[in-house]
Amino acid sequence: MASMKKNMKLKGRLKSYMQTSIYLGLLLVAVNLLIYILDVPSGLVLTCFTLFYFAVTAFLQLYNKPIIMNEMVSFATQYGQIQKVLLRELELPYAMLDEEGHVIWTNARFEEIVHKDKGYRKSITSLFPSITREKLPFEEDEVSFDLTYEDRNYEVRMRKISMKEMAQNSDIIEGDGYDGCLFAFYLFDETALRIALQEVDDQSLSVGMIYLDNYDEALDSVEEVRRSLLTALIDRKVNKYIAALDGICKKIEKDKYMVILRKKSVALLRENKFDLLDDVKTVNIGNEMAVTISIGIGLDGLSYAQNYEFARNAIDLALGRGGDQAVIKTPDNTIYFGGKSQQVEKNTRVKARVKAQALREIISSKDQVLIMGHRLADADSFGAAVGIYRIARILDKKAHIVLNDVSTSIKPMVDLFMDHEDDEENMIIGSQQSLEYAGSGTVLVVVDVNKPSITECPELLRMCKSIVVLDHHRQGTEIIENATLSYVEAYASSTCEMVSEILQYIGESIRISPEEADCMYSGIMIDTNNFMSKTGVRTFEAAAFLRRNGADVTRVRKLFREDAIEYKAKADAVSQAEIYRNAFAISTCSSEDIQSPTIVGAQAANELLNIRGVKASFILTEYQNQIFVSARSIDEINVQIIMERMGGGGHLNTAGCQLSGISISEGIGILKTTLDKMIEEGDLTIE
Repeated sequence: MASMKKNMKLKGRLKSYMQTSIYLGLLLVAVNLLIYILDVPSGLVLTCFTLFYFAVTAFLQLYNKPIIMNEMVSFATQYGQIQKVLLRELELPYAMLDEEGHVIWTNARFEEIVHKDKGYRKSITSLFPSITREKLPFEEDEVSFDLTYEDRNYEVRMRKISMKEMAQNSDIIEGDGYDGCLFAFYLFDETALRIALQEVDDQSLSVGMIYLDNYDEALDSVEEVRRSLLTALIDRKVNKYIAALDGICKKIEKDKYMVILRKKSVALLRENKFDLLDDVKTVNIGNEMAVTISIGIGLDGLSYAQNYEFARNAIDLALGRGGDQAVIKTPDNTIYFGGKSQQVEKNTRVKARVKAQALREIISSKDQVLIMGHRLADADSFGAAVGIYRIARILDKKAHIVLNDVSTSIKPMVDLFMDHEDDEENMIIGSQQSLEYAGSGTVLVVVDVNKPSITECPELLRMCKSIVVLDHHRQGTEIIENATLSYVEAYASSTCEMVSEILQYIGESIRISPEEADCMYSGIMIDTNNFMSKTGVRTFEAAAFLRRNGADVTRVRKLFREDAIEYKAKADAVSQAEIYRNAFAISTCSSEDIQSPTIVGAQAANELLNIRGVKASFILTEYQNQIFVSARSIDEINVQIIMERMGGGGHLNTAGCQLSGISISEGIGILKTTLDKMIEEGDLTIE
């Protein structure tokens, strides 16, 4: 042992330190030589001292080296033991795993957490089922992920420890070709941190807006002396509800409230599915019309100002979708609740007059007008486009309707203008030609759609700086942004109804041709299913205006007569319908030899509503490698929220969606699953 220690050699900084006396001796030799040059006797004296210095230094080196080596070995041994004890007693849970994920060593804290003894050698998966062998960091140096164990939250970190170098220097293991490894396993307890972060998040403030949808109409339905009582009861209901959530509610207008809530309270609202929507409807002091409200909430913004903007956007969405619903908007998501009742028609036409004046000013300031609707244009889309075309011509502006494919459903309407001598050449153009007209001097009017992705030519939205949107569909998350003028009214039966009202305010003594009147009348008739659904006073007033301008009911009826193949396909769809859950009629429509099968499918869906007990109908049609779903209801079921779950949208009673990459049978399965889930969650009621 002693000889081994004598043969041990030092290196690094310790070696340099031990050689310091030698370096000093060399310095002394140099000084001695210098003294010899100056004075020989003095040099001799210093030489003697130098020899004595080297003798003493050599003796100390030989004598102290074994002592130093002994101390170093002792220290290393103690240091290793201390390290082992410290690692063993470390408060951080720590374990070593082999290549197969088996535990080969654990410290005391780890054993305490998993309730296992020191010698536990089973797979880590047996302790934490979610940690499989695939999660081990074979390809990476380190991985981390979250883990929940016994109601506590941990961050798991696993580090790869290569054993290749160790094997190469080992006398036991052949190092060539060996690439084994171990895994260091750490558990970081983040329970307290998560609770603290969650508490901070729960206490963060959100901004809300509450609007009364039909304030004026509800007041008009009660006696004047009782109107103040109705208002007071509504105020009390809203304020009491928000106060119970530990929130602040401030009335900012006669029919508008601003609300401040903690995020935790918003979660409670979501859990209760915004029962305030139904609670307000119970206020009744003899008013014939129930009061409905819309709620918009913004949260998780970077600032309170951003939350306020989110709330503004949310309330606009709620109102645009028809009211009687709540919308929560966050930076990443928009969530809808309610929307189960039909919006009350607004009897006043003030808004139509204001929008008409704004539209007139916009068109008058531009050189030309481009008009487009949605893909697979229907009667309402084309009829509204014809109405806007007439407005542009009245204002002496060039105008073009963007239309790519003319389906059989609108071909009779399009044919009315093809050879009409009074109409401007190129009244109807395709997408490619329309792009040539786009520019700063052009205004783009989008009708019957507010979803950029399904417009006739989405590129036009990017190329035209001035955009006007006219639509009657309930708004979804995807909307045409930065529109110069947006007129979206979910109460309207059709876009043709809205355009007919606007026409009357464009100028005095407005006259339109019988063909134009027929087209717009057709749009109203088709969207209302022959004036049977979504028909209000203003619908008939618009129809009367068109009738006075030459619309002929018989002529319009002839435009939409079906051929034998389409009629048979519609009849087959009705006869093969499945009644699901005693409330939903589901069927398919053939597209073979039919130019516009989606239109036939929509008509079949309307027909299915005539079956007693059917609350909603769904027709699936395979067309252009997609599954088109037409959804219809009368009043009890909101088909819009059903179709939104499937990626579509529409109205409360009329909606649809498109499914790609699946078969008809798979589409039916998805529809049934969606219905089942919504019934289970309480979003649909079929009793």
